[in-house]
Formats: sequence, C-alpha cells, structure tokens
Amino acid sequence: MGMVGGLDLHRRQITFDVVDLDSGEEQRGVIRPATRLAFREWLERFDLAAWAGRRVDALSKGMAQKIQFVAAVVARPELLILDEPFSGLDPVNTDVLKDAVLELRRQGTTIVFSTHDMRTAELLCDRIFMIFRGKKVLDGTLDEIQSAYGFDTVVVRTGGGRATLDGIPGLDAVNDHGNEQEVRLGAGADPQAFLRALSARTAVQKFEIVRPSLNDIFVRIARPEAAPSERAEGRRDATLERGAAERAGAPPRSERAVPK
Repeated sequence: MGMVGGLDLHRRQITFDVVDLDSGEEQRGVIRPATRLAFREWLERFDLAAWAGRRVDALSKGMAQKIQFVAAVVARPELLILDEPFSGLDPVNTDVLKDAVLELRRQGTTIVFSTHDMRTAELLCDRIFMIFRGKKVLDGTLDEIQSAYGFDTVVVRTGGGRATLDGIPGLDAVNDHGNEQEVRLGAGADPQAFLRALSARTAVQKFEIVRPSLNDIFVRIARPEAAPSERAEGRRDATLERGAAERAGAPPRSERAVPK
C-alpha cells in the first residue's frame, strides 16, 4: 500500500541510497536496483532529479508533495491512498501528477482519493463516497448520485449578472460564480417560464439546464439548514442506484472521493 498526504517529510533526505519507502526491504537499508532505477525515473518525470540528495525542508511545498507521491508509488503498490495530492501544486504540476495517477489507474492500481475539491472528484473518480458528521450520505457513481437529484439546475450568464435574478418566482437557490450563476429551481418550476422571465429583464447569453454538480449536492447535504429528511432522501436514492449498479456488475477497481 502507498499513501500520499499527512506524512512528516520535513527532516528526510532525498537520496538514492537512503530512502524510506515504507517496506521491510528499504527499512533494512537494502534497495533493489529496479527500485532505485524506478525512483530515478520518477524524479526525472517530476523534474526533481537535480534535487536528489537534498533535505526535503529545502523544497517548496509542491516539490515536497511530489516527493511524497514518488515514495508512495515507486514500489508499485496495489492500493494507493491519496489525501489532497494536488495541494500546493501549480496548474502545470497538477497536470503532471494527474496524468501519473491516471496511468497507475490504467495499470490496475486501486486508488482511494480523499479531497475537498468536488470538481476534481467529478473528473477523476469512478465511484464517490461522501461522509457527513461521521455518517455515509452518498455512495455511488457520479451518474447515480446526480440522477437522484434530477435536472433541477440551470446555469445562466446574463448581461445584468446576479442582480437580475432577484424576485423571479420559482427559484430555490442561487450560487453566484461571478460571471455565471448556478440556479436551483423549486419543485414544479418550469425552466421555460424562468427563461422567459429572465429574458424580459436582461440579455441572456447562456441558459443551460443541467444536473446539479457534486459541489452543489455536497452543499445541499452539509449546509446547516439542510433538513434531515433531505439528507436521508439523497442517501436512500443513491444507495438504491448503487445496489442496481452492483447487481449489473460494477468494476473491481475504482477510485473513490471522500470529502471530509
């Protein structure tokens, strides 16, 4: 098993001779040539070869994060646990690490991915498991979870911005993203009636009916005013969908997102 996140690397040396890879072989001070070669290849892939032999406390947070990843995967574990692996990385290095994670997935590694970033979970994970206040509230694929909430969300971009939505009937909630707004329609609300009302107020540049994002679903469940019945309903529907998927034959290896 390999793990990235929560490790104290502050005083460890990055060398080809003294590396703690968390296996009995390395702890006895014997590193196989293949492991040593793989370690060098990973350092080169992450543009860290020039830093070999230096203390980790001399590295930036992003560089130390990549070193943790290398130490976790160099022995080719069957199970890899990633806890916020993209923390501290710029967009370029985020893509490098993301590609490495997907490559390991294609090679058959089972990956448990813990994150607060719902967008990343949507893009990378096969199955999503969400915990709220110590209890499971969601468990299923993204499609199963979103299907349980239906198409009650509209993404709009208008000339007037957020203010033009005030007072329009049938709107349950608005998540303002600045240039765009994510609007949740109330029960029984007609999207076309909403579009007509909005068009009468301002120029509509974008009007897209979508299923709620994972971020929106998380907020619905976790917000303080969320009713217990709403949480239970979402959990029940997703569980039913999950059971149907499992009976149909779910893949043996998957990634899971565990928002905390």
